[in-house]
This record gives sequence, C-alpha cells and structure tokens, in this order.
Amino acid sequence: MGDISKDINSKFANEKVKALINIIYTANWINSIQNEFFKPFGISPQQYNILRILRGAGEPLKVQVIKERMLERAPNATRLMDKLCAKQLINRLDCPDDRRVVHIDITKEGLKLLGVIEKDFKEDLLENLTFEEAKTLSDLLDKIR
Repeated sequence: MGDISKDINSKFANEKVKALINIIYTANWINSIQNEFFKPFGISPQQYNILRILRGAGEPLKVQVIKERMLERAPNATRLMDKLCAKQLINRLDCPDDRRVVHIDITKEGLKLLGVIEKDFKEDLLENLTFEEAKTLSDLLDKIR
C-alpha cells in the first residue's frame, strides 16, 4: 500500500495539507494510467468521456450540453470533438431551426470503439478498496466540493 510521504519523500505541515497533496498526486497518477491505456485506441481520456456521454444520452446532444457533462471541463472540447469527427467516431448535425446550434451524435464506429475499449478495460484502480470504502471515499470527495 502506498504512502504519500514515502512516495514523494516529503513531510507535511498537517493532515489536511497531506490529504490535499495526496488527492493531487493520486489524480495525476490516475491520469497517467488512463493516458497510457487509451493511447493504443488513438483517443484521449477526454475523448472517451465525450463518446460515453453521447452513448448514454441515446440522442444527439448540443455541444454545450456535452461540455457541461464532461468530467473535466475542457476549454478545448470543440477541438476534441473535431478530432473525433475526423476519425468518424462522431457526426456533427446542423440544427434546422438555428444555424448557430450544432448537435453531436455518436457513429456506429464510435459505439464499436467503446465496446472494444470496455472489453479491454480490466484494470480496476480501486481494487484495494472495499465497496464500503469506495462509498466513503466518494462521499468525502463530494463533501470537499
């Protein structure tokens, strides 16, 4: 089991400072693992998030709605969608009622890629936690926000 003090060879002023540093360190650790996992699929974790949002919606969504639902509020969400569109994983649909509005829909290829990714997504980053501990962690993170 890891110990943030040993992992970064540091001492902390108090437990709250240690907890905050631990959250940041762990978030970066998870991001690093996710980036490596998604690399062979040619997408980023943020692009995967967009595909999951679209699949879950079951209908085309406005770009703004996708941005609001993203786990990471990416200012570059439009660029991320441009790349997914170029890979033919999503489609842009013009709104007949308002030319300023664009809807995004996931393609069959996008759905197929999600299926392949989820088949390979075996690493459980929370495997050292019980379900009760995971719930407690989630509740504590909610409390922080």
